[in-house]
Amino acid sequence: MSFYSPKTVECNGETFSEYITREELDARVAELGDQLNRDYKGKRPIFIGVLNGAYIFLSDLMRHVQEPCEVDFLKLSSYGDEKVSSGQVTDLKDIDADIEGRHVILVEDIVDTGLSMKYLVDKLQKKNPETIATVTLLHKKEATHHEVDLDYVGFVIPKLFVLGYGLDYAQEGRNLSQIYILDEK
Repeated sequence: MSFYSPKTVECNGETFSEYITREELDARVAELGDQLNRDYKGKRPIFIGVLNGAYIFLSDLMRHVQEPCEVDFLKLSSYGDEKVSSGQVTDLKDIDADIEGRHVILVEDIVDTGLSMKYLVDKLQKKNPETIATVTLLHKKEATHHEVDLDYVGFVIPKLFVLGYGLDYAQEGRNLSQIYILDEK
C-alpha cells in the first residue's frame, strides 16, 4: 500500500518537515495495541475516540486490538483554526454508548496543555464507568499545565506545532501518513 509521505509539505502557507515516520508510527501503535491486549484481556473495553484528530490513530490502533471491544466517538473543539489551544473547550458531539460499569479507553491524538483531556476524563467519570484509561499518540509534556494521568503514550514531543496522521492545521493536513513539525523561521 502506498502512503502520501513527502519529506516536507506546505500547509496554509507554512512549511513542515518530516518528524515521525510512518514506520515509527506503525511500530509504536503496534506496541500500544499489545499493551492494551495484555491489560484488557477478558474485559471487553469500549474505546472512545476524540474527533477529528484521533480517528486515524484509533483506526490503526484498533487493528492491533485482539480482544472483543466497542468503539464510540465524541468531539470537542479547543483549537479552532489556530496553532495553540484557545483555553476554552466546547462540546460538539457526545458519545452514544452507555458506559456505566464499563472499562473505557479514551483515545486522543495529542495532549498539549492537558485541558481537553482533563475535561473529558471529568465528563466521562460522571457517567460511572468501571475504569477510564487514557491513550494519546503524542504528549507535549513541557506544555501540559493541567493535571492529567496518561496511561499510554505513543511519543513525548517538544512544545512545537505538528501536523499529519489525523492532526490538522486549519482542517488541512490530516491525510498525511506521518507526522510533520512546523519549520521555525
